[in-house]
Amino acid sequence: MVFGEQPAYLRVAGDLRRKILDGTLPPHARLPSQARIRSDYGVSDTVALEARKVLMAEGYVEGRSGSGTYVRERPERRPIIRSGFRPTGAPSPYRQEQADESSKGTWESHTVQDAASADVAARLGIQVGDRVMRTHYLFRTEGEPSMLSTSWEPLALTARTPVLLPEEGPVGGQGVVPRMTAIDVLVDHMAEEVGARPGLAEETAALGGVPGHIVIEIRRTYYASGRPVETADVVIPAERYRAVYHLPVR
Repeated sequence: MVFGEQPAYLRVAGDLRRKILDGTLPPHARLPSQARIRSDYGVSDTVALEARKVLMAEGYVEGRSGSGTYVRERPERRPIIRSGFRPTGAPSPYRQEQADESSKGTWESHTVQDAASADVAARLGIQVGDRVMRTHYLFRTEGEPSMLSTSWEPLALTARTPVLLPEEGPVGGQGVVPRMTAIDVLVDHMAEEVGARPGLAEETAALGGVPGHIVIEIRRTYYASGRPVETADVVIPAERYRAVYHLPVR
């Protein structure tokens, strides 16, 4: 839907986008040169350049050094199912983030002690600078990087317990709910805030993408009787995945 008259560069970008989507310009095809765009659409060099920049920012085309600009192959987006936690059983951290039982995945993790930032402290209901256990995860789905997660747990809750390290101990690697249950902390609900933003360079590098491409960011917190026991930032490449919620109707 268009409101009012579009600037010339958006009209040119829109027509080129339509050709990409209908297959007139298929994946790996070279985008018309700046001179060709200027000639075909009767626009200035500045308009032609801005139209190409729009398509590049939208992820439809990519520049190749010394060669030109080409149509990118856009992968079919796969679902990451967000169905909440299961109070029974022993789900893995991967299953905690991807609830589709047919999806096969692995994860890598790294855990360190840290001081709570203002944001983390507010989410966990603790003081800025309080000690937390921070864990970084890289999740792979069928070998392909699919998610990043950084989680924080208050050491006031887990220190001197068998679940101090999320990936070690008798219930290591089993996810938040079974681990908290092991220390008699009964998780009863979770909350998620979903947003989107340009990916940071280190995030997109880990996920096999391009800096600036859009990522889905999920800020999740687990609660036990109203007390936050874990909070996490989950980052998903929006070009390849979509978050799907299966929720009960009461």
